[in-house]
Amino acid sequence: MSDSFFQVIARHQPKEGQLETVLELLAELTAATRTEPGCLSFEYFRNVENPDEIVIVECFVDAAGFAAHREAEHFTRIGVEQIAPLLQARSSSKAVATVV
Repeated sequence: MSDSFFQVIARHQPKEGQLETVLELLAELTAATRTEPGCLSFEYFRNVENPDEIVIVECFVDAAGFAAHREAEHFTRIGVEQIAPLLQARSSSKAVATVV
């Protein structure tokens, strides 16, 4: 890993009754994303304080790696077309993280 990387922390709140479907789709998206050349890691978790919320932690080599991820076929097909309509709320924060 280089001295810095591009990190995204996303939070997804599925609509009522859609949590399991979103988790299944995220498993598929995760497997595909991890094969991207610019992806360092891609993981998702259920929020301990709010089990209906999913937290996604994404690390890419740089902003260009993240941009390539957003243009990937699997991101459009799974993330945009299948997951996004099942969410009642979502947010994300992006940062360049430095390894100390």
